[in-house]
Amino acid sequence: MKFRTKPAKGTQDILPEDMALRNYVQDTIRNTYKEKGFTQIQTPSVENIDLLTNSDGGENLRMLFKILKRGDKLDLNGKEEDLSDLGLRFDLTLPLSRFYANNRNDLPTPFKAIQIGDVWRAERPQKGRYRQFMQCDVDIIGEASIVSEIELLTTVPEAIKRLGFDNFTIKINDRRLLKDMVVSADIDESLFGSVCIILDKVDKIGIEGVRKELAGKDLSEAQIDNLIARMDTKLADMDLQAAKEIQTIIDIVSKYYPIEFDPTLVRGMGYYTGAIFEVQSSEFKGSLGGGGRYDNLLNKYQNDPIPAVGFSIGFERIVDLLKSKGVSVDTQEKIAFVYMDDQYLEKAVELSQDLTGQGKITSIYQVKKNKIGKKMNRLESEGFTEIIVVDRIEK
Repeated sequence: MKFRTKPAKGTQDILPEDMALRNYVQDTIRNTYKEKGFTQIQTPSVENIDLLTNSDGGENLRMLFKILKRGDKLDLNGKEEDLSDLGLRFDLTLPLSRFYANNRNDLPTPFKAIQIGDVWRAERPQKGRYRQFMQCDVDIIGEASIVSEIELLTTVPEAIKRLGFDNFTIKINDRRLLKDMVVSADIDESLFGSVCIILDKVDKIGIEGVRKELAGKDLSEAQIDNLIARMDTKLADMDLQAAKEIQTIIDIVSKYYPIEFDPTLVRGMGYYTGAIFEVQSSEFKGSLGGGGRYDNLLNKYQNDPIPAVGFSIGFERIVDLLKSKGVSVDTQEKIAFVYMDDQYLEKAVELSQDLTGQGKITSIYQVKKNKIGKKMNRLESEGFTEIIVVDRIEK
C-alpha cells in the first residue's frame, strides 16, 4: 500500500527557504515585543474540551478540532458531547486566560505576555487561510486603563513596519459603541451577538448581503434601516464614555501610526468587552492583525474581575505577502567544503571547524569527480557564497 505524500488538507510542508523566512518574521516580531517590555510564555496545544466549548469563541466554536477519548473512556454509543474530553486550541487568548489563572501568584501585575504558536480551526482552506496556522500574540493582563490599548497599538504596528509594510491603517471601534448602535436601532439586546456576527461580514458580502442576513433574523425593515444608517455614525457624535476613550487613543497613537475610527469594525470573538482594533493594509484584502479588550474572560476562574487586552498579528498572511514580494532573508555568508576523496575528509572537517563561532554557515559534501560541476551549480542555487574544493588545498 502506497500512502499519499501531500500533507493533510489545510496544512502545509515548510521548505528550508520558507522556514528561514518564517524564523525571520518570528524573530522580528518577538524582538519588537521584547523591546516594549513583554515576556514570552508557552501554553499547551491541547486544552480541556469544556474550556474550549464554554467560551465566547464566536464562529470558531463551529471549527473546533475535538480529540476522542481513549481506551475505556470512549463510548461510541454515547452522545457527541461525551465522545471528547480534549480539543486543539483555536486561538491563543483562551489558553492564556487559563494560564494566568493557574499561575497568577507567580506573575507580575500588569502581566505583559508574548505567545507564538500554532492554532487549529477546521475551516474551509483557501489562499492565505489554513487549518493549522501560527499566531503571534501580545496581551496585557491586570491593567484597566487605556494605557494597555495604547501600548499594544504602538507595539504591533512597529513590528509590522519593521517587516517592510508601510501602507497600513489601524481601524478601531468599541463593543460598547456597537451595542449602543444595535440597541438604539430598536433591536433587542439579546440579539447583539448574532447581529454582530452578520455585521462582521460587511467587507465580504457588502451592505446588501448584510441586509439580507439581518432579515433572516426576523428583524423588520425599519430596524435594519436604522441599524445600517447608524453604521456611518461619527465618533464625535457619540456621547458615551467609550467614545471619549477611543478618541483619546486615536489622538495619542495617531502621532506615530495612521489610525481611524471605523463604526463597522466588529471582530468575530464574542468575548470582547471594549475597544477592538485591526491593522488593514492596501497590499492585502483583509487584516494584518487584530485584537481588543476582553475584561470578562477571566471571570470564570475567580470572583474578582481581571482586565485584559490582546493583539494577534496575522503571521501567515505576512509570510505569504513577503514570499510574493520575493523577500530573501538568508544574508549570512555560506561556505561549502567539497571533497572527492576520503583522504580529504579530515581536512574538510578541520576547515569547517576553524570557522565555527564566526557567524558563518558551513557545510561539508562528498562528491563524485564526474558530478562536481553539477554539485557546484546546485550549491550556488542554494545560496552558498563560497565553494571550496578541499583536494585543491595543501594539507
